[in-house]
Amino acid sequence: MKYEVLIYWSESDEAFIAEVPELPGCMTHGSTYQEAAANAEEAMHGWLKAWVAMGRPVPEPRQRALTA
Repeated sequence: MKYEVLIYWSESDEAFIAEVPELPGCMTHGSTYQEAAANAEEAMHGWLKAWVAMGRPVPEPRQRALTA
């Protein structure tokens, strides 16, 4: 499944932060943008595994409208 991942630089953390808004509390970081993106994939996997283990349904990814 594809979820939106927001990646931004945090001056206070001195790292790139990756958040997955559709999965509450799912976030990670990395020293580079690429590392944060790779860590987000792992974080999503772990989050979903724990979510399902609690007996909760997997959230459907939001579909954003593309505009030009």
